[in-house]
Amino acid sequence: MIEVLPADGLVIVAKHECHTCVLVEPVMQRLDKAGPLTVITQDDPAFPSGVGRVLDDQQLERSFHLNIEAVPTLIRFEGGREVGRTVGWDRAEWTRLAGEAAAGEGLPAW
Repeated sequence: MIEVLPADGLVIVAKHECHTCVLVEPVMQRLDKAGPLTVITQDDPAFPSGVGRVLDDQQLERSFHLNIEAVPTLIRFEGGREVGRTVGWDRAEWTRLAGEAAAGEGLPAW
């Protein structure tokens, strides 16, 4: 059974074998503390560490239903509907979608 995604909040699709995903792991941890976050991990159920809600997607079923083409992908949901999405790491886009907790201090801008 697939766990239902939150109606409101952020979803990040990531995988441990992705260098950029590992780079933004601290951002994922900050976002988890800032508000509702679900991370869908494609290859390692223990990644990322320090995040409360991580869903295993090794079969890529959730990724398929979310039309994921690359990771990391950050998606904002409101009222059960996707209202914004960005692919890859781009500080300006992550901050626009997720607020200051996504600023990624110390990380490159993109």
